[in-house]
Amino acid sequence: MDEEISIINSNTRNEKVRNFFINNKNKIISIAVVLIIILISAYSFDSYKNNKKKEISNKFNSTTLSYSENTKNITVEKLVEIINEKDPTYSPLSLYFIIDNKLVSNQDEINNYFDILINETTLDKEIKNLIIYKKALFNADQAQEGDLLNIVNSLINSESVWKSHALYLMAEYFYSKDQRQKSKEFFNQIISLENSNSDIRLQAEKRLNRDLSE
Repeated sequence: MDEEISIINSNTRNEKVRNFFINNKNKIISIAVVLIIILISAYSFDSYKNNKKKEISNKFNSTTLSYSENTKNITVEKLVEIINEKDPTYSPLSLYFIIDNKLVSNQDEINNYFDILINETTLDKEIKNLIIYKKALFNADQAQEGDLLNIVNSLINSESVWKSHALYLMAEYFYSKDQRQKSKEFFNQIISLENSNSDIRLQAEKRLNRDLSE
């Protein structure tokens, strides 16, 4: 008797499952198709990103390796194209190559490339902070006080590893302008900063001790 009841229950469950699939056949097919499309799209997008990355990498390497005075203009053109690709690796490297080799003399143009990296490129937080610091360093010799402070403001008000570098840059800036009191304020901030770079802290301490002895 128990065996017959078990068989009946099993048949009932099978019938319910069969009816469920029959009644929801269209929905099940639609869901399966959607899932397949999502998987194919995800694979295609990942493949596209990898191919794009490889393409940008090859372009950067070939451009920088073939650089010479005779190819200066085409080198700049290709590196600017890579900057505009907003690639987290090769866009910054392209700008650094332009700056290191003095390929562009227009400061506003260079600052525009910095802004593309800082504001429009997806970067790790500290890589972005490094680029902000490099922008400040690039502008330090010619920038007005307010402009330079605007560049480094986000670093000075952060816990970034580049904070002490930004503070030291501002201290040196005010020192060069013979604004010793402002300079000392920034040097003191470096010394009191818990995670300041050890070399930067040492330089700040030496500068303060030298100024006090004068």
